[in-house]
Amino acid sequence: MGPAPSDAAPPRERAEAGTSGAVEPPTVPGRAVSPPERSVRPTTRRLLRSRATAASERSASEASGGSGRRGRGAAGEREYIGDRPPTYEPEPTVLPTADPERLGDLVPDTVLDGTRHGALTVRAVSQRGDSGRFRGRPRGDALLTAGFGTGDEGLLLVAVASGSRAAAAGHLAAREVCEWIGGAIGRSRARLVEDMREGRRSALKSGLGRLTARSLGRLRASAAQQGLDPADYTAGLRCLLLPADPRCQVRLFFGVGPGGLFRLRDGSWQDLEPSAPPGATVPGATVPGGGLPAGGLEAGVPPGAGAGGPSAPGGSASEPVTPPFLFRTSLAEPGDRLLLCSGGMAEPMRGERGFRAVLADRWSGAEAPGLADFLADVQLRAKGYADDRTAVVVWE
Repeated sequence: MGPAPSDAAPPRERAEAGTSGAVEPPTVPGRAVSPPERSVRPTTRRLLRSRATAASERSASEASGGSGRRGRGAAGEREYIGDRPPTYEPEPTVLPTADPERLGDLVPDTVLDGTRHGALTVRAVSQRGDSGRFRGRPRGDALLTAGFGTGDEGLLLVAVASGSRAAAAGHLAAREVCEWIGGAIGRSRARLVEDMREGRRSALKSGLGRLTARSLGRLRASAAQQGLDPADYTAGLRCLLLPADPRCQVRLFFGVGPGGLFRLRDGSWQDLEPSAPPGATVPGATVPGGGLPAGGLEAGVPPGAGAGGPSAPGGSASEPVTPPFLFRTSLAEPGDRLLLCSGGMAEPMRGERGFRAVLADRWSGAEAPGLADFLADVQLRAKGYADDRTAVVVWE
């Protein structure tokens, strides 16, 4: 059995609580900007006021001998981008209904994780969206951070899965696919580390394509065993592989389904997810949202045994849709920030210039934020974006 998702991962810093091209952050007209600081849109005046107020409170507290309270606003006053706050409340309001015979199916509202891996620092969070909190739906995103091996032979897997929001068991499918891909990667660690060191891109693409297909095929088999429609018991899956060896600068992304892959370099965001070419598929698999991501990467390969066959001609509307297989390798540079995220985080990243600008400002520092500050960063609100958010950032 593979490693459990992040709420059962090996001990680390942890806390649980109930297209392509550069995008330059905008500037405030008439305001001089010093090199270390980046300004944000005029529509983030509330954000700037809250920072100034917090700074004044800390200064006054320090002057009076107090310790000062470091925070980003009380409940109901959380930062947001835009002229007015989102409609939903910013804190959890309704718990999902629990089955006393299946308490193991419950998932926490928020999972927060982080680690140092070789020369890298990683921060990760998965949080229920405002809409799910209001309606009492469980968090449909799952997060797995698992380290395999030791020393320079170590390999870190970060997996983000998103279940179907309309399906009652979507969150369980997301958790299962994380476990399965985690087990497969862990058992293949030595070969994967060697292939990444040697730059065997074709071997990596074909091997990871087969592992992805088998993991999604097992979801279909699990759905059949439980008497569920395979189209409902499904999940998108997006993964990063990070070698611990400082001499290997390869960062490898693969998966299926919607979400985002971004890089912050020299203060500007780059969307690393161009459109997928035709024919890059994982037959027999299905992912939420009709199987089509917001963008694709590179062509995959036909899966190996265990993936299940394509849908039969004339099947029902609920038959699985074949999703593109996504694969990309990139070389890291000092100072890079690599962001892997689910669709709920990718949408404001692509749709809100101010959202990107604030995160570029906060994550451009030499040091990664602490877990609490990273959680607050990802919680930055924008009207019209209320889905679950899962985000993993790698500091080079």
